Amino acid sequence: MAEATTLALHRCRFVDFTPSPITALAFPPLPLPSPNKKLSSLGKQPARFGTLAVGHANGNIDLCEWTGAEGDLQSSQAWAIRTTLSGPFPSKVDSIAFAIRHPGDIPTDSIPSCSDLRLFSSGGGSELLEWDMGRGCVRRTISSQGGSIWSMAVNPGSNLLALGCEDGTVRLLSLADDTLTHHRRFDRVKCRVLSISWGPPIPRQASKTTTDDSSDEEEDDWSDAWLVTGGSDSSLRKWDVATGRVLDRMGTDKIRGERTLVWSVGVLGDGTIVSGDSLGMVKFWDSRTCTQLQSFQAHGADVLCLTVDPTGTAVYTSGVDQKISQFCHVKTSNGEKSSSRRWIQTSSRRMHSHDVRALAIWPPYSTLPSSHRRQFPIDVAPILASGGLDMAVVVTPAALPTNTVVKIINPLSTSIHATFEDSYHRRLAYSSGPSSTSAVQVAREARLVCCTRDAGLSIWRILQKPGPPDEEPSAVEDLDAAGWEKVLDMELNVHTNLLASAISDNGRWLVVSDLYESKLFSLVSDADGAIKPKRIREFSSILQAQLPAKSTSTGGLAFHFTPDSSKLVIATAVGSYILIVDLGADDEKPRVLRRFDHHRHGGSSDRAVRGRPGDERAEASEAGAEESESEAPTVPVATSILRLATSFDGQWLASSDTHARTHVYNLDSVQHHCILPSFPQAAQAICFDPSRPNILILAFPNNSIQLFDVESRQFPSWSKEICHNLPKRFTRAHDHILGAPAPRYALFWGSTWLCKIKLDGSSVRAGQKKRRREGDKSPKIEPLSDEQANFKMITHYRPILFVDFLAPGELIVVERPLVDVLATLPPAYFVHKYGAS
Repeated sequence: MAEATTLALHRCRFVDFTPSPITALAFPPLPLPSPNKKLSSLGKQPARFGTLAVGHANGNIDLCEWTGAEGDLQSSQAWAIRTTLSGPFPSKVDSIAFAIRHPGDIPTDSIPSCSDLRLFSSGGGSELLEWDMGRGCVRRTISSQGGSIWSMAVNPGSNLLALGCEDGTVRLLSLADDTLTHHRRFDRVKCRVLSISWGPPIPRQASKTTTDDSSDEEEDDWSDAWLVTGGSDSSLRKWDVATGRVLDRMGTDKIRGERTLVWSVGVLGDGTIVSGDSLGMVKFWDSRTCTQLQSFQAHGADVLCLTVDPTGTAVYTSGVDQKISQFCHVKTSNGEKSSSRRWIQTSSRRMHSHDVRALAIWPPYSTLPSSHRRQFPIDVAPILASGGLDMAVVVTPAALPTNTVVKIINPLSTSIHATFEDSYHRRLAYSSGPSSTSAVQVAREARLVCCTRDAGLSIWRILQKPGPPDEEPSAVEDLDAAGWEKVLDMELNVHTNLLASAISDNGRWLVVSDLYESKLFSLVSDADGAIKPKRIREFSSILQAQLPAKSTSTGGLAFHFTPDSSKLVIATAVGSYILIVDLGADDEKPRVLRRFDHHRHGGSSDRAVRGRPGDERAEASEAGAEESESEAPTVPVATSILRLATSFDGQWLASSDTHARTHVYNLDSVQHHCILPSFPQAAQAICFDPSRPNILILAFPNNSIQLFDVESRQFPSWSKEICHNLPKRFTRAHDHILGAPAPRYALFWGSTWLCKIKLDGSSVRAGQKKRRREGDKSPKIEPLSDEQANFKMITHYRPILFVDFLAPGELIVVERPLVDVLATLPPAYFVHKYGAS
């Protein structure tokens, strides 16, 4: 049976953190096939999942990776945030788009990774931003030369980017050879270009324009013939890409002479144009005659976004009325023998509480002619992602109702149903901090709680409550009844949104950072209990002296104070350095003890162990033996160090980066100790066991864990059974691990659950029973139920922002109820229907 543990539980709901609304979603495009291949020779696309980019109203962009293992068609945790691109402050993201960096180098049947992609965004101004996803910063910017950017779209060949501008022009930027330059400007019209979409490309061999002066496109297999835009003057326009002139104009409905805004447009492979406007109308147009085919009053208010099913036979639309509508292209019979195809509205679902601003679907739709249409596995449901003002990405399986396959795999594992109409949707947990870290920090000795915002922070003090030591936890749960007090509120002068923060256990030191500068504060309490911060002005120059001369940033991606609050560990935002800073006494200035460069080296990837097959002891020993090789100078690797942890005796430091590499350092000797074999995924949380300071716990986004003995540089033999026999209720929890404080046992937590697992040999023996079959010499190990094993999961608290221990028997759980978050938003669209039952 599981051990009963009594804790004093502080249930904190006073932390006023509010996540940022979602304004844009994007999946990477697929490379175009060769025009010479026939439909029969095009193989099925592999059932893999691409990176999901999530743009926020505060200017940040989250890059989310699929948590399932390579080849797995299902993952209960779906997408998890791998890294966050911190936007300039203040800024916002209105549009984002992926492009393939070198389209000719990507095989047709492969899924581009982040290293193969370029990411562009715009935020309501005239500047287009290209991001460096490896280093987490802006790579370059370029002016639209036409005012504010209202829309953008990358062509199917990933060599042109079209911008819809405030001055009524469409401007094409060339993306060839990893460049970003102005290519062509279309004729000006007297309206804003609110939406834009590319038409189907034409195979170069069949194109009649191969003899013109198309210059840089002559070597491409495909050429772009036309694109379509939606404007603020109640019309759509079809444009000739070669000449930049309007080919035709399509007018939408008006009410009382008011202009209708065409917020979204899309194009199908057969040339059909789809539009959504401010009247709630979804219209289908024939691109050849530029006449309206069908019209649907699908929404009660503005249609802000639409996306096309991977097969091109379904369209999803949504907007202000929070409803997501599905349209399918189905056969209709006109008589006994003749039949035709028409668009019908098949279903509508309301999965959001406020405006829906963005839709995206995986696999993505490629606007290709029917002769080159992609083929996808028909037994795996596509996944529709949506986001809006209610701040959470909602994912739902979106198999078509016309699919005749009996069993369709639901990649989200939410239910056996996989069609859009019948399946269960999931809200992905929002992250309180960048890169799926927590914006909340706790100073245990000082009993302080710190919460970081985009450009500021607040600190509260948890008051000590009198009471008998054997008091039940339920009696001290509610801290809102004067169990806390706010002691500090700060707004900082920053250039980007804050990346990281930390507060020392004794409450004396506070450090925060944007992309360019780390700020260190000394905190002093006055007689009234309020805290006064004093900035250490020379801290930035102290750090700069230890960094390369070319470095222009002293910002940090992760901070961690040692348990005695005497040292600060910094993972720099630029360059992937680790700095060990001695904070010194009262009259001493901080000084950098050493800089570690190990995460910059790529040599260790040659011996990375994926999934630890075979003998773990031999592999870990080899990792330690070849440590010197990793220190050899190599080409620097663009990575981000996002996780830091120190042992409770202050001896060991562990750091983990986005390349799934974890290094261990000895803080006593200030030396590099070893590197762990890399895993298929980067660690979501790392920590040391307080009762055994040499045991490092690594938790991954797919809710798996690994234990590593840093002293012996090996995986303990008793840990294998624990890691391989975790309860399914834990590994299949829909919200992935966010943190893992560990006193006496491991307490893992996610957005909607807390889970206690005892990590020692007895947990395996108590959590399993052995059965010996007849004729078998070795017993078969079968896990017992959750109640019988040393395992306990509770789901009383949600959504959880942070969990940590103030003392060995005192736990703090910081919640941010969804109703409190939604109360900060404007009222949602609502129309009362009279006479409704």
